[in-house]
Amino acid sequence: MGMLATPKQLPISVCMIAGPEASRIGKGLASVASWVSEIILVLNENVHDGTEEIALQHRAKVFREPWKGHIAQKNSAAQKAAQEWVLGLDADEVVSPELREEIHSALADPAQNKSFAAFSFPRLSWHCGRWIRHGDWYPDRQTRLWRRGRAKWGGVDPHDKLEVDGRIGRLRGELLHYTSEGLDRMIAKTMTYAEDFVAQCEQERRQVGFIDLLTRPAWRFTRGYVLRFGFLDGWQGLSVAWMGAFYTFLRYAKVLEARQQTKEPQ
Repeated sequence: MGMLATPKQLPISVCMIAGPEASRIGKGLASVASWVSEIILVLNENVHDGTEEIALQHRAKVFREPWKGHIAQKNSAAQKAAQEWVLGLDADEVVSPELREEIHSALADPAQNKSFAAFSFPRLSWHCGRWIRHGDWYPDRQTRLWRRGRAKWGGVDPHDKLEVDGRIGRLRGELLHYTSEGLDRMIAKTMTYAEDFVAQCEQERRQVGFIDLLTRPAWRFTRGYVLRFGFLDGWQGLSVAWMGAFYTFLRYAKVLEARQQTKEPQ
C-alpha cells in the first residue's frame, strides 16, 4: 500500500529557515513537497554544503540572506509566502502522514477553515534512539499552521513563538522532530541559551535570587520525570529530565554570576 490519498496541492506556503542542513533537510522537504503549493527557504548567505541544491530538488524557492536571528529570519520567510495558509517548519522536522491528512481535512472543512486563524499540533522528538513520549518534551504542542496575515513570529531569540490574531484550532497528528543531537550538542546549546537568559533578565530588570537557584531546578526535574511520567522513556527520559534541571540551574546561576561581577572592584 502507498501513501494515503491527498489532493496534489493545498493552498499552503511552507516556510523554512536554515543554515548548513544538507544532512537532514531533505526528509522534511520530502514530507511536504507533493501536496503544498509553495516552499520557501531562507538560507544563510554563507552556506555552501549542498543545502540549496537539495531544496531546489524539492522545488523550493531559495533566498540567500544574512543571519538576523531566529525571529527576524522566520518573519522574513513568512513575508514571502503567496498562499492562503502558511506552514512553518524547521530543517529537522517532518510532517507525518497522519498530520498531513488532518491538515487536509481541516482546510477542506468550511467550519474549521473559517473559524480558526491558526492550528496547533503535538511535536514528537527523537532523542538518542528513542521517541520521547512523556516528560517536558511531549506533547510539546506547536502552533505552526496559520492563515497568511493573521500571525507573526515574536518572543525572545532563540525562543521564537507565533503570535496569532484569532482562534487556534487543535490537531492531533504529530510533527516529527529528528533532533539528531547527542548529549555534547545539548550541553553546548544549554550554555548558549543560558547566556540568552542572562541578557533577557537584564533587559527586563528581573529579580533573581538564591531561592530560584535552590528550588527551580528541583521542581523542573520533579515535574518532568515524575509528574509528567518521564521515567517511562527509559534512560533517555532520565537524561531529558536531568538536562532540563541542569539548564534551569545554569541559567539562574549565570544571572547571579553576572550580577556579582558588576559589584566586584575593578
